[in-house]
Amino acid sequence: MTHPFELTQEIELAATPEQVWDAIATGPGVDSWFMGRTELGTSAGGSAHLTMTGHTQRATITAYEPGTRLATRGAEAPDGRFMAMEYLVEGRGGGTTVLRLVQNGILGDDWETEFEAMKAGWPIYLETLKQYLTHFTGRTPSVTTTFRPGAGGPDTVWKIVTESLGVTPDVGEGDRVRLPDGSSGVVYYANLPVNLGVRTDEGLYRFIHSGTARGDALVLGHQNFAGRDEQAAWDAWTAENFA
Repeated sequence: MTHPFELTQEIELAATPEQVWDAIATGPGVDSWFMGRTELGTSAGGSAHLTMTGHTQRATITAYEPGTRLATRGAEAPDGRFMAMEYLVEGRGGGTTVLRLVQNGILGDDWETEFEAMKAGWPIYLETLKQYLTHFTGRTPSVTTTFRPGAGGPDTVWKIVTESLGVTPDVGEGDRVRLPDGSSGVVYYANLPVNLGVRTDEGLYRFIHSGTARGDALVLGHQNFAGRDEQAAWDAWTAENFA
């Protein structure tokens, strides 16, 4: 049985509305804080496609108001399921901007699990957007996206991830970590035992436990702004630690 839903998130960003718009309404901008590769048109009726791990989610732009509003809607499944997104950009004084995100649509039988997963996932992506606009704005990254099904429950995944980074499971925001390649970073987001975000001098790295009706999975979504292609290295790390 399907079920309608709506999820709203909001974040204040130390950036101009123009900078925020570029980050949410252009393919390279979205690639700098989300995951996978995004293709976005520049008018209502244009494409809004996300390609990740070889699969493309296709959507259409339903509203395009430069600097203020972007809305998209995915294709509708035979049972009526669909996903729609709306981004609202509002400039504030002092060079700050508030971004409001509204996600709605129709979910399937396991709608409660899907809804909770989306609710838990958005904060780390919005914080990554904030980190991008603060430290790497205007730069285009090399993107790594890795999906590992059957990785284990959240406590198991969190223990493996934190040990690999040289910290304890009670790691918190502001703590220093060391990535497998030896580079040093600082934790910018920690929601244990589900999501961890790390910033280095070169990029942004996210470790996300995703629990869905299909089982537990580890999702890596990384951006390297020095242009280094790290996909093979992180694929190897994932295979070694989550056999």
